[in-house]
Amino acid sequence: MAIPESYQAFRRTEGTAPLTIEQVTEQLPPIQSHDVLVRIHAVSLNYRDIAMLDGTYPQPCLPRGIPASDCAAEVVSVGPEVNGFKPGDRVTTIWDLTNLTGLEEGSPEALGGDVDGVLRQYAVFKDQVLVHLPEHLSWEEASCITCAGTTAWNALDFPRASGTALLQGTGGVSMFALLLCLAAGVQPIITSSSDEKLNQARSLGPAVKTINYKKTAKWEDQVLRLTNGRGADVAIENVGPATVKQSIDSLAQRGTLSLVGFLGGLDAEKFPDLYFPVLVKRLTMRGIIVGSKIDQQALCDFLAEKKVSLKPLIDAVFPFEKSEEAFAHLKSGKHQGKIVITL
Repeated sequence: MAIPESYQAFRRTEGTAPLTIEQVTEQLPPIQSHDVLVRIHAVSLNYRDIAMLDGTYPQPCLPRGIPASDCAAEVVSVGPEVNGFKPGDRVTTIWDLTNLTGLEEGSPEALGGDVDGVLRQYAVFKDQVLVHLPEHLSWEEASCITCAGTTAWNALDFPRASGTALLQGTGGVSMFALLLCLAAGVQPIITSSSDEKLNQARSLGPAVKTINYKKTAKWEDQVLRLTNGRGADVAIENVGPATVKQSIDSLAQRGTLSLVGFLGGLDAEKFPDLYFPVLVKRLTMRGIIVGSKIDQQALCDFLAEKKVSLKPLIDAVFPFEKSEEAFAHLKSGKHQGKIVITL
């Protein structure tokens, strides 16, 4: 495969939020000893990608940076000291380029935020941040692994997960978590305000239990009813302060609350008093920021083992030239599963 001198990418615009993205031409850097040049075939989007444009992301991000953290790519060339990767290999990156074992300290280098992301035709990465992709997945399906897949894996505490899992909403993380639950024999309960989306979730398997939180305001009571009064073993909290108390009330004794998202905002005044409920139930609260390379490799191994029975759900696919439309579709909230851009 010929190595180009330049390639096309999208970068965030500058100025006051809300921002947008614009297509630009980039130059390829020289390949160093442990570098791997990849051609990106597909990119999937996450909520954080639009939060950075809207000015609602809670962390600083690289000004005018290339967005997106999740991709599926093909190795084009490797540096002279690279081991384990060769041209033609199917690979993806980890989300935080410093998080190899989960024990590292210091500032993260999260793709699409702290450093340039993957919404581009080509990229150069150090070999240590790459992971081989399961062969049975398409480029589009494989592009959903880095953030949504690894976050779901980590939040459910795989491979030790068991019992019942409460999943909020039908976005990328929750739908990936739903598939992991079904593949591992964990009972999933998933919420949405859309009966249509809940029907689609139930179509994935008879074990799927659903709750429309618009029709059932005290949905935590419904979780208890669906679990015969026991509660869920783990809850993936995607909304934030507005629903965290309900998630806690839906958990079983010694359950785990995985704090993943902030779809409802981070207004501190809405944060309830959690000390006594957590104390009485002897709960574990975990802050989940995706996961390590070890987590992501374990997920890829699990996906490879399950093969056809477990594929990421994709809501819509957009060509690279229509990346702005993909971002708009994500912002609309009408999707179920992942939104993917193909290159």
